[in-house]
Amino acid sequence: MTSALRRAARTILATAPVLYFFIAPAQAKGPDSLSELSAQVSDAVVNISATTVDAKRSSRNEGPNLPPGVGPGAPFDDLFEEFFRRRGQGMPELPRQRRSSSLGSGFVIDPSGIVITNNHVIADANEVTVILNDGQKLKAEVLGKDQKVDVAVLRVKPEKPLKAVKFGDSDKAKVGDWVLAVGNPFGLGGSVTAGIVSARNRNIDSGPYDNYIQTDASINKGNSGGPLFNMDGEVIGINTAILSPSGGSVGIGFATPANTVEPVIVQLQQFGETRRGWLGVRIQNIDDAIADTLNLGATRGALVAGVDDKGPSKPAGLKVGDVIVKFDGKPIKESRDLPKLVAATPVGKDVELVVVRSGKEQTKIVKLGRLEDGEKVASKDGDDKEKPESSGDGSSQSVLGLELSRLSDALRSRYQIKDTVKGGVVITAVDPRSEAAEKRLQAGEVLLEVNQEAVSDPADVLKKIKTLKGAGKKTALLIVANGQGDAHFVALPVE
Repeated sequence: MTSALRRAARTILATAPVLYFFIAPAQAKGPDSLSELSAQVSDAVVNISATTVDAKRSSRNEGPNLPPGVGPGAPFDDLFEEFFRRRGQGMPELPRQRRSSSLGSGFVIDPSGIVITNNHVIADANEVTVILNDGQKLKAEVLGKDQKVDVAVLRVKPEKPLKAVKFGDSDKAKVGDWVLAVGNPFGLGGSVTAGIVSARNRNIDSGPYDNYIQTDASINKGNSGGPLFNMDGEVIGINTAILSPSGGSVGIGFATPANTVEPVIVQLQQFGETRRGWLGVRIQNIDDAIADTLNLGATRGALVAGVDDKGPSKPAGLKVGDVIVKFDGKPIKESRDLPKLVAATPVGKDVELVVVRSGKEQTKIVKLGRLEDGEKVASKDGDDKEKPESSGDGSSQSVLGLELSRLSDALRSRYQIKDTVKGGVVITAVDPRSEAAEKRLQAGEVLLEVNQEAVSDPADVLKKIKTLKGAGKKTALLIVANGQGDAHFVALPVE
């Protein structure tokens, strides 16, 4: 290689990193402008004004009576108020309506006047007004609302068809995709912000079906109920919540995915209420220790911690301790996947469940009930008063960092344990240095089973733990119930 070629090669190598740093930002900068997209969708985004009227009297209504023509709104109201002020008294308050208002956002999905917003925007409002992008105000009728996914369906009667937008497939949204949020922040009116999908399937513990799209597009108070668009102008989410220590946007906003709300919207339009599928089981997460104890091979599925006696899973043969690993052909990776799938499945459908029991897979067929019916039954049962019953003599033992006693009348009364809790031993103390304390076991809970075998005396627990140790087992799987009878699994080391 000649000296000239060597110099040229060195020049290329030296400049290559510089060229890379110039090229990379150009590839990542995103769209040059969002003006066309904004113009395309903005007329379909509306402002929502919700007014709540409270006609209750205030506490001062019990004060002295006023003569006719005196009081709020009367011709000489100001004079009488000054009279009472000078006497050191407040103006006696007459019956009056209290009004409170809230502002939010929404969007039109049908030109005939169907509008979508968040349930929390309208809440218990007596009057709901939809304000179009051109300033026109239309009185809205609430067709239906659902608190669980925080969505409401409104209907207005416009003089001419409205600009509408359609839902897109939110499952196709990928982290890093550009998105556009449109709404009414702080009541300022139509505003557009842009960002990207920061994360998917976020759980913020706001409800049973959390699977939010997280975005850094600015979302503030008043943006609630507004749409989150993809670059095709499709609604992939409803802006619902923010995470913020200050109350303002810090770049962490959450939108309910379109694929979660669409089926609910269809039900609200058709029936005015939701009709969700119901299995009739209580479930909990599975950690590594529980997975190992149940011979699952991997941490997966939803652990059945309770079976409703009046639910559809009881006749299908599901039992406490079963692990649901498939629902209607779909794998259950973690417990929170199951409620979303069940709720989205039609009531009355025969669904195939794959469960792991004693380390082996079994298939069960369950005819889904209706969740709302199950909730009504649970609420009615919860009103029944329980009578205490006698059981045990109160002898106690210590094991696994727990102080255990037989279930007696005195302990049942002390810890308000319902008589629906049959058998078991009462936890009367927890060693704060133990693994049991880390797993948040508490005094007043009842230990029902050890490794899926019932216990009724502290001596039973000691015996079973000794057997596990002798068999070389490292973990004991406990079923523990609170005073109301709600049970959950806890895995504790036997050493």
